[in-house]
Amino acid sequence: QERVVESGGGKVQPGGSLKLSCAASGFLTRGYHMSWYRQAEGKQREMIASISHLSGNIFYADSVKGRFTIERDNDKNEAYLQMTGLKLEDSAVYYCHASPAFLGRDYWGKGTLVTVSP
Repeated sequence: QERVVESGGGKVQPGGSLKLSCAASGFLTRGYHMSWYRQAEGKQREMIASISHLSGNIFYADSVKGRFTIERDNDKNEAYLQMTGLKLEDSAVYYCHASPAFLGRDYWGKGTLVTVSP
């Protein structure tokens, strides 16, 4: 079955860290750009980080730049989001998205909840 599954969410105090993982199955991530989106309650889903299929291009939203790091391991068919210096406003459901570098369909995970709370 072709899918991506996020893990690693949870509750953390402000200033804390979490590492999210995105595991792909049924397709090879080396042919896909991998991105992380998040959606806070009552807000639109936004892209916060993206890494191209060969890791040559990386994008961060201003809101997370300097605090979050996106990585990928094509051998493991996974992508990651290391989050540090977490703030209350980082609380959201975080989604992994795989978009084809060439041809094919894209994939969304079901999300993992991150709650930043004292």
